Amino acid sequence: MTSHYDVIVVGAGSMGMAAGYYLAKEGTKTLLIDAFDPPHENGSHSGDTRLIRHACGEGFEYVPLAIRAQELWDELQEKTSESIFRKTGVVTFGPEGSDFVNQAIAGGQKYSLPIDTFDHGADINRRWPGITAPDGHFGCYEPEAGVLFSGNCIRAFRRLATQSGADLITNTPVEDLEVLENTVTVQTKEGSYTADKLIVSAGAWNRKLLSKLNLELPLQPSRQTIGWFDAEASLYQADGFPGFFVDLPTGIYYGFPSIDGTGLKIGRYDAGEELDPEYMNREFGIYPKDEGDIREFLETFMPQAAGRLNVGKTCMFTNTPDENFIIDLHPEHAHVAIAAGFSGHGYKFSSVVGEILSQLATTGTTNHDISLFSATRPSLQNQGTTTL
Repeated sequence: MTSHYDVIVVGAGSMGMAAGYYLAKEGTKTLLIDAFDPPHENGSHSGDTRLIRHACGEGFEYVPLAIRAQELWDELQEKTSESIFRKTGVVTFGPEGSDFVNQAIAGGQKYSLPIDTFDHGADINRRWPGITAPDGHFGCYEPEAGVLFSGNCIRAFRRLATQSGADLITNTPVEDLEVLENTVTVQTKEGSYTADKLIVSAGAWNRKLLSKLNLELPLQPSRQTIGWFDAEASLYQADGFPGFFVDLPTGIYYGFPSIDGTGLKIGRYDAGEELDPEYMNREFGIYPKDEGDIREFLETFMPQAAGRLNVGKTCMFTNTPDENFIIDLHPEHAHVAIAAGFSGHGYKFSSVVGEILSQLATTGTTNHDISLFSATRPSLQNQGTTTL
C-alpha cells in the first residue's frame, strides 16, 4: 500500500464504497478509509434491505437520479451472484391532500413511469387484502420499484473496487484532515495518507470531519428503529405483497414484504431521537415507542402483520433542515467533494451518488443535476448548532 493517491474516500459506506468502485474501474488510484468494516451495523445502511422508489414524493429533482440509480443497480447485479434488487413493486398512500403522495403521482406522470393510481382506500384494499386503508385515502403503485439488499450491495461494490485496484483500510477512524492548495492529508492512528483529491462521505460523522475543513453544516443524526413481525404468509409474502410508504398526519411509515419467511419489516421515517453517533444506544426496546409506534401502525393498517416481533434493530438517519441531500464540492476547496445529510431516503440513490462523487473528484463537475443539493443553499445557513 502506498501513501499517495489520486483520490482518498473517507467513509466507505453506501455512497463512499460506490464512489471507490467507479473511481477505481476508471484507473484512478483510490484509497477508501472507514472507521468500521463495511457493511456493518454502526451506520445508516444496516437492516438488510432498503426500498427503491422511482416516483419520488420528495420532489421532481429526485426522479432522474432514481432512474439512473436503478440502471446502476441493475448493472451491479450483472457483476455479482448476490441478490442486489428484487422487483416487489412499491405502493405509496395516505389521506386525501397528502403532498407526498400527490408529488409521487405527479413525478411518475412527468417522467412517464409505469404507475397505477388509486382514488380510494377501498381500491388499495382490494388490490392487497393485507392492507386496510381507510376511506379518504389515495395512492399509487410502482410495479417496477422494489427492494435493495443493502448489505449485498456494499459487499459487491467493495469486491469490485478492490478487484479494480482500490486500497481499503477498515476499522480505522480518521483523526484529522488537512487540505492544502493542491493536496490533502488524511491522518489516522495507522499513519498519514495524501492525495490530490478528497471525498468525505462519513454519514453521521460528517459534521465532525467537515468542521476540520472549516465547513459547518447543520447535520443532525437521529436514532431510528425497525422491526420484523410475524405476518400471515398468504397476505404478506414478497411474491404478492409490495414494499410500502405511508404518509400520515401522525407519522410516516415504510416497510417491506416478508422475504424468505423473515416477517414483514417496518420502520418509522420521522420522530427519531436526536443523538451524537459516538454515544448512540443501539439496544432496541429501551424506549416503549421502539416497538409501540410501528406495532400501532400495523394494528391499524396491516392487522394480519401485527404478530410477534421477531427482530428489532436500530439505525441512524442524518438529517438536513430541508431533508434534501448535500452533494457538492467544498465551497473553499474545489478538490474536496462532499456527500452528506441523506435524511432517511438516500440509500436507494447510493449507486448514482457514487457515480456523481467520482465525477466531481476527477473532473470537478458532473453530468447529473445536483443544484438542489448545494452545500451553500440558503436553507442550510444560520441553522445554529446541533448535538454533535
